[in-house]
Amino acid sequence: MAFKKMHSIVAVVGIVGASTLAWWLQSPKTDANTTAGPRPSGVEISQVKKITLRDDAEAVGSLRSSQNIMLRPEVAGRVLALGFADGARVRAGQVLVQMDDTLQRAEVQQSLAQMSIARANHKRNQELVAQNFIAQRSLDESAAALQVAEAQLGLSCARLDRMRLIAPFNGVVGIRSVNVGDYVKDGTDLINLENIASLYVDYRLPERYQTKVTPGQTIEVKLDPFPGRMFKAKVEAVDPLIDANGRSIGVRAVLANTAGEPVVSAANKGAVSAPAAPASAATSTKVTIPAPAQSPSRGSIQPSPQSLGCPPNLFDRTRTTAGGDQNGPLRPGMFARVTAVFAVKPNALVVPEEAIVPQGGKQFVIKAVDPAELPALAASAAASAPALPPDTKLVSQRVEVKLGLRRGGQVEIVEGLKEGDTVVVAGQQRLQKDGSALRVVELGRGAASPASAAASGSAVGASASIAAGAASDASSAASR
Repeated sequence: MAFKKMHSIVAVVGIVGASTLAWWLQSPKTDANTTAGPRPSGVEISQVKKITLRDDAEAVGSLRSSQNIMLRPEVAGRVLALGFADGARVRAGQVLVQMDDTLQRAEVQQSLAQMSIARANHKRNQELVAQNFIAQRSLDESAAALQVAEAQLGLSCARLDRMRLIAPFNGVVGIRSVNVGDYVKDGTDLINLENIASLYVDYRLPERYQTKVTPGQTIEVKLDPFPGRMFKAKVEAVDPLIDANGRSIGVRAVLANTAGEPVVSAANKGAVSAPAAPASAATSTKVTIPAPAQSPSRGSIQPSPQSLGCPPNLFDRTRTTAGGDQNGPLRPGMFARVTAVFAVKPNALVVPEEAIVPQGGKQFVIKAVDPAELPALAASAAASAPALPPDTKLVSQRVEVKLGLRRGGQVEIVEGLKEGDTVVVAGQQRLQKDGSALRVVELGRGAASPASAAASGSAVGASASIAAGAASDASSAASR
């Protein structure tokens, strides 16, 4: 038993000795020929550069018509005629749906007859009062009767006018859901009318952008049906109400119904030399809408109420939209990818995000500078600090900076650096004070030299063999 215990102790001592030897072999050695001083820290560096930086935000939205309505009859009746073709362009004031107005026209004729009688009676009473044959009261009564007849005529004409559904603005009609002869109730959907000369882009942004969004700003719109095309719109209005559910604000921009502009990437910007691309794209994507056509099966539009003697309508229900092409390729309801551009900074100083070192609520970067640029380092070296290695070319300097925008892994530096400065992007945790010696390590390569790597590999192999031998001795002793 004592013999087995002795072998176990010998095995443990062997393992400890092997580990100590491996640690001694891997520990850095001080060259007697070199000057004493701190060992340079391996770091990765980058240059401060100027780029064009955009302050923008991305969102999704939908296209909507600048004007759109659903035509519905105000009274029940039978469809007498249709004044449009499906998908046709119509103009303001054009009669789209004519309801059966036989009864309403008869009422207008009756009102006209009653007004004619009332006007004749009033004229006769005026002559008799002038000759003192009747009292003034009879004249007043005839004047009131004439006013009642005129009001009755106006009411009859208004009922007749409601039997005609007219286009209130220029636009394109949709696909009808009724035919001539159908009986429809009041409020039934008959046909939609869309003004697509220009469209609205409705989207939402987080509430933190509310101070940046202002009317007149330009936004960039991309649509899935038109890959490689860019559309530009202008912000028209910002909703003053913030959505309490998503904490977002609603924004509406105006977009012209055009073919857009080709998107040219930075890689092939020089290779693109065909300015005719927009024209060809516009030709290929332009939609031809047939002109309105009349068909015998659609019935005939009745004459206007004014042709029967009705007074002109005091309330104009039409609003002509000046200009605009109703044949553009864009359509309401399209899914839009919006990029809201708030500002463009052509000469913004940027560094990689990895160079920022937050500390105590402040932001710092570590510059790699020449030792001669640090007077404090020279003074401390002359006093009591150990000298730097003789081949030291760069030392560390911690600098406080003020940050701006963050885009694509780059951070804008508003204050603290200038173009061409060198900053540390990796290895900052080993630089605890200014003046630390730096050794630049290239990206993708290790900091150790081939000789040190070979020594490390041999030390690891030696320690592994010693440990394996000690373990075998312990196992053989335990078996005995």
